[in-house]
Amino acid sequence: MRNNRDVLLLEDDRVDAMTIERVFKQLGIPNCVVFCTDGVEGVEYLNENRGTLPAIVLLDINMPRMNGIEFLRFIRNDPDFRKLPVVILTTSTEEQDKIESFELGISGYMVKPVDYDKFVEMIQVIIKYWRLSEFPQED
Repeated sequence: MRNNRDVLLLEDDRVDAMTIERVFKQLGIPNCVVFCTDGVEGVEYLNENRGTLPAIVLLDINMPRMNGIEFLRFIRNDPDFRKLPVVILTTSTEEQDKIESFELGISGYMVKPVDYDKFVEMIQVIIKYWRLSEFPQED
């Protein structure tokens, strides 16, 4: 990851969240994964940590209370969160979800593979991309 700030994971499936945490440990990624089960918890976390935003948000689409699209709308309308990099990690292959997500400025849309080794490869690609990417200086 580009720095040691937290990775914010919004995921309602505890098994998927534990898999992501396991992959981070397996790959030696030092960033702490902060787990929220829906968009409401994600918004609360961001509001409580405005001074130290996460390095990246990994976001599921299908969640209770506030889904991923609603969460994206919220953060893109808040100047403090507008530039947060967001990668969608979801089971949704719905074209409308992809269109709305990209219209809301996501950095990538990944469909979660069932196979663990393919899941590890997907996370490796995300991490490599963020390590190589150039970002504007933060305010």
